[in-house]
Amino acid sequence: MPTYDYVCDGCGHAFELFQSMTDSVKKTCPECGKKKLRRLIGAGGAIVFKGSGFYKTDYRSDSYKKGAEADKKSSGGDGGKKADSGPQKSGSGEG
Repeated sequence: MPTYDYVCDGCGHAFELFQSMTDSVKKTCPECGKKKLRRLIGAGGAIVFKGSGFYKTDYRSDSYKKGAEADKKSSGGDGGKKADSGPQKSGSGEG
């Protein structure tokens, strides 16, 4: 159910009202009692994300995930670093 903004043209009282879309528009001001209440046109509600978290990878297709896994395996999964090929000789002349 949306929240509607109302303002009274008689006393200037402005307020929000949580009501169903099928409810009739209110006409009587709750402050002054005059029938000069009008509903304002608003931009609407914002998107509310609920849950543990939302990430761009949460909804990837299975084919994308399989391709990403294959790329990771083919690159060795080392982040682009060269593999250690064992002990290296130092140029200090020691034996």
